[in-house]
Amino acid sequence: MSKPRVAVVFGGRNSEHAVSLMGAGSVLDVIDRSKYEVIPVGIAQDGRWVLAASDQRFAIEGGELPAVDTSGAALALPSGGAGLVAYDPGSIPVELGTVDVVFPVMHGPFAEDGTIQGLLEMAGVRYVGSGVLASAVGMDKAHMKTVMAAAGLPIGRYVVVRDRDWRLNRECVLKEAEELGFPVFVKPARAGSSQGISKAHDRAELEAAVESARLHDPKVLIEAAIEGREIECAVLESLGDEPAAASIPGEVKVEGGQEFFDFEAKYYPDQMSLTVPADIPAETAEELRAMAVRAFEALDCEGLSRVDFFYTPDGRLVFNEINTMPGFTSLSVAPQLWAASGLPYPQLVDRLIQLALSRSPGLR
Repeated sequence: MSKPRVAVVFGGRNSEHAVSLMGAGSVLDVIDRSKYEVIPVGIAQDGRWVLAASDQRFAIEGGELPAVDTSGAALALPSGGAGLVAYDPGSIPVELGTVDVVFPVMHGPFAEDGTIQGLLEMAGVRYVGSGVLASAVGMDKAHMKTVMAAAGLPIGRYVVVRDRDWRLNRECVLKEAEELGFPVFVKPARAGSSQGISKAHDRAELEAAVESARLHDPKVLIEAAIEGREIECAVLESLGDEPAAASIPGEVKVEGGQEFFDFEAKYYPDQMSLTVPADIPAETAEELRAMAVRAFEALDCEGLSRVDFFYTPDGRLVFNEINTMPGFTSLSVAPQLWAASGLPYPQLVDRLIQLALSRSPGLR
């Protein structure tokens, strides 16, 4: 029998383009080539789909972020089937055949937010990770908080700033945000990897922070600062009929002197540390794991998610956010949490592919 054909898709038209490549490089390094036929596919910043060039760079080198090399053969999704077609200039398109599953190692808008999931749903292609709705709600921090509050998870106070509100009622928005008390965190509502996030200590910084966040997304979230340690937990869908499982929780700390967990702390060397297991009481760890699974199920997530909490000095757990396609290098938090829980990175990659292969395309 032929091996299942897996297209590992990376890149995308957003500010998390480089983060996607770093994760995809790790996946391509460990995926079992004796078990799967692998097709690396890049999506350039301008939206072009290409077969990955043989010398595609996936890591940060000399402080330079990686990007999709567009010198590879261009790709298109043909109508009427789950396949990919390669187009070389001046040549007849070469049929790549049926793709059994797509592994979208992608983050941010036009990727993790349900858009590529919808494209693959329409094409009838199986894929790794959560579906359209879970991906879209998980990407939009405002809707995410609404769902999590409805599921009974404790959340912090926040204000949503929509484009029209900021343009026409800026003073009202600023007054509402000031009622949260300073400092506040200002975030694009639909971005990840700490892109566009600022900490504001007064009105002037708040106004500048909203403008900065709006460069990434016209919809912005302003959150009250929560004093507490950041504890994270990964959740993995079961291959059978068992409920989803939660990893050992871990604590993330910023080591580089930044005020919060920004992009540099996440992706540049020696800027953050992860302690697994987190130094919290055993009963708190079990409560956190149960809350992480509840968040996963509240969104109808599939595959893998990472759920982040604050653990306050008075012993409370406060939900921060869920990430339906978390950072996915071998050194990223979710893979490290599962490795500490007894599931090493190569086996985690294989599990996610097997989960995708086990699903039928269409509604489920």
